[in-house]
Amino acid sequence: MGGSRRVANDPGRKERIVVATLEVVAERGVHKTTHRAIAERASVPLGSLTYYFDGLTEILEHAFRHLTHTMSEYYGARVAAAADRDEACAAVVDLICGPEYATPRQFVLLFEMYSYANHNDEVRRAARAWMDLSRSSLSAHFSPGACRALDALVEGWSMHRHFEREEGGADRALVAATVAAIAGRLD
Repeated sequence: MGGSRRVANDPGRKERIVVATLEVVAERGVHKTTHRAIAERASVPLGSLTYYFDGLTEILEHAFRHLTHTMSEYYGARVAAAADRDEACAAVVDLICGPEYATPRQFVLLFEMYSYANHNDEVRRAARAWMDLSRSSLSAHFSPGACRALDALVEGWSMHRHFEREEGGADRALVAATVAAIAGRLD
């Protein structure tokens, strides 16, 4: 072969591995994620993982970048659809109270990612880039201080909602009043 790599005959395989990694992490946690479990979930030969990635660490880094990219796309699109600050406030309330953003599965993955980021600089950079994208999407309607506060509110209140599922989650009126107060006070 002259030292050149063959072209993969399954162009979607790398993506399937990344998605399967997130599925395994959501079910087992990072600490119980293995090459074998990922390969089985992705329905690929075990050797495919080392063909596309240098090891489990690199697979996890790609998977967490994929997670942050997917979540930031939804977050950004929801805020970008707002025509004015009132609609942007409503979008923030929807991010916190709505069922589409930060689903229970996504929260499990976020907790795993944050924990892993404490020990992996690449994942820490991915988490930071996601924060920057979130704040940037808010910046069309809010001051820099309000962007930071609202982004922290979206994440923090969503986290509380995740743990309070049995109690009905967030009070939409209270969330809306809090978002309006932050937007009004910091702008």
